Amino acid sequence: MTEEIIVKDAFGNRLMDGDAVQLIKDLKVKGTSVTLKQGTKIKGIRLTDNDEEVECRTDAVKGLVLKACFLKKAK
Repeated sequence: MTEEIIVKDAFGNRLMDGDAVQLIKDLKVKGTSVTLKQGTKIKGIRLTDNDEEVECRTDAVKGLVLKACFLKKAK
């Protein structure tokens, strides 16, 4: 029996594979000198086995894992 993982953004909206999200605060990326700015739109997220994290990629950083509490679902 597989349990479905439900991932929710900072405002309680459910996130799905392929959704677009926006950052709700500036985030420094560990291991790089890159800071992702608030309002940055990220398209095509992928859900992970963890209900608090999503995988994504930006122009600046590939293979990025972000906590869902720093994201809001983009319209």
